[in-house]
Amino acid sequence: MMFKKIAVSACIITGGMLAALPASAQLAGKNVIAIHGFQPGNLMSGEQTDQQVSQNGENYWADFWLQHADARIDWDSNNRIEDKTAERIYDKITELSRAGFCNDGCVLVTHSTGDLVARYMLENQTHWLEAQGLQPLNILAAIDFAGAGGGTELADVAIQAANNDAWYMWPMKEASEAFLGFELQPQNMGVLHNLQPSVARSMATSVSYVPRLRMVGAGSEYGGVTKPFITGSDDSVVPLHSACGAADNGSYDSCLPDLAMNGKVESNPAPSSFYPSHYPLVMAEGAGHGATISNATGNVMTASTSNYSAGGLTMNLTLEQREELAWWQLWGEGDKYTTIKNAKSQSMSAVVYNSF
Repeated sequence: MMFKKIAVSACIITGGMLAALPASAQLAGKNVIAIHGFQPGNLMSGEQTDQQVSQNGENYWADFWLQHADARIDWDSNNRIEDKTAERIYDKITELSRAGFCNDGCVLVTHSTGDLVARYMLENQTHWLEAQGLQPLNILAAIDFAGAGGGTELADVAIQAANNDAWYMWPMKEASEAFLGFELQPQNMGVLHNLQPSVARSMATSVSYVPRLRMVGAGSEYGGVTKPFITGSDDSVVPLHSACGAADNGSYDSCLPDLAMNGKVESNPAPSSFYPSHYPLVMAEGAGHGATISNATGNVMTASTSNYSAGGLTMNLTLEQREELAWWQLWGEGDKYTTIKNAKSQSMSAVVYNSF
């Protein structure tokens, strides 16, 4: 793919911010590259300058991951991934490769649409960089929070609502406006085009062997008005079929067939197969879309395993089992639960970060 190069000021800004980050900003001794998700405010305010893109990226991660990231791939939600966002990815990974930033291995941390941006980068980085005589980034693994790599039905809803003023569209308009924070205009849908499930699932489809570790929530945001328009259980923005990394966009209530999102050991509608190298690990029924990367606490969390190794990294979680009798039960067996010990007092991001 040929690119019209963007201004070098973006690289200067991000490079300066990289130098300003604390030396301890790593995960398990490996440099972290953060890739943020969709920012609806970009669509409302129009095309962003390089400085705005960088500042928006910094603000996005402010709650937790900013202090733990050594670099970021920032992008403008006004742009489709395969267009100007691809140029930004190209410029940033060129900068990182020349600096030898990932020579000892890097970890991607993504949120929401950042999952799809990362997939596009992983598919293209080898031929982009080798064409310049540079080494591809040595990405050991990606930690995907609320990953939207499979798209979300809310993108379909927003696009339909913006292009149809019929009275019967008002529930869809209410849902899309709750999600976006403003009334969308049809002339600029930006990355929402990429987030339609049919489109997202057709992008960057070549097999990548970089482990994609999935961290998933199913909480409620926006007063719950978005949930009726999303397939299966969801975090109020991204459906489980996407966040879990499922190979198809079915209706699911958990990433795992024998473990509910709240840790209850029971049968659930769950994916029968996943995208290659996608592994659902941590789930929290009460965590909404934004809560997966914020400092929000109070959520019971469960995990598919207590120990997981990928790309030379090892994740260790302490799981505990308990049995609960219903209020009306005086004897017999209660419901069994498997949960992460002491997770309720931490945010999901803290639980994940501290587990490596």
